[in-house]
Amino acid sequence: MKVILLGYMASGKSFIGKILAKNMQLPFIDLDNYIEEKEKLTIPQIFERKGEIYFRTIENKYLNELLMNNDNYVLSLGGGTPCYGNNMEVIGKAKDTTSFYLKASINTIVNRLRGEKDQRPLVASLKDEDLLEFVAKHLFERNNYYSKATYTIPIDNKEGNVISEEINSLL
Repeated sequence: MKVILLGYMASGKSFIGKILAKNMQLPFIDLDNYIEEKEKLTIPQIFERKGEIYFRTIENKYLNELLMNNDNYVLSLGGGTPCYGNNMEVIGKAKDTTSFYLKASINTIVNRLRGEKDQRPLVASLKDEDLLEFVAKHLFERNNYYSKATYTIPIDNKEGNVISEEINSLL
């Protein structure tokens, strides 16, 4: 069983993924970390040195690589992964794979991002007053991709263990 977690940045994909993997006694894989290990560069370095087109190409390559192996795991995607190439189609067709959109409200995301903007290159340069509009626009653009997940799990005001149990009950 492969469990794929997707959603916008700060929606808790890695946090929930680690809890879920522990509860299911499965390995946890963060796609961005996997890419960094394979490329021997950080994601910002890849963007800076090789550009976004290169990054999106290898992101698709490594996603396919993971989905084609027979291992069981919980995989957390980058926030943009579902929106590029045929990534959602590949996930939808992958054997023994279930995907979950961790759906957070705009306010939840903005509140989380305010405390960690410096760790998020996409929003690091934004003023707090511009963050809400940026997130709202991005979520609107990405919702069509995110909604292709097998299940949508609203995560606002829920503890990690509760979300993990909710996901587990659907598997």
